[in-house]
Amino acid sequence: MDNKSAILALAALAQNTRLDTFRLLVAHEPHGLPAGDVAAALDIPQNTMSTHLAVLTRAGLARSERQGRSIIYRADLACLSSLTLFLVKDCCEGRPDLCKPLLAELSPRGSAHKVKS
Repeated sequence: MDNKSAILALAALAQNTRLDTFRLLVAHEPHGLPAGDVAAALDIPQNTMSTHLAVLTRAGLARSERQGRSIIYRADLACLSSLTLFLVKDCCEGRPDLCKPLLAELSPRGSAHKVKS
């Protein structure tokens, strides 16, 4: 991922409804959700949700496919992975031990044993 793509993706996520929408789509992988279900789940008018979904799609964070009369939206997990790696690639100036807390949070074991404060 390059700077331009990262900025586009981060800008798309820098809005409350779009961030909630993206997180909802990630939670419904691998099947995705019809656009109307996304709008209903977040209590957003369908025409407004269409605009937000278009922004996420242009940023590469979501993709859509027609299934019958519905348009199913899915999170683009490859883009999420690229964005995450782009953000942390040069993390810790070559000292991976400093990134251990981040990696622990991302591992299934780390998130399952997370202590709430």
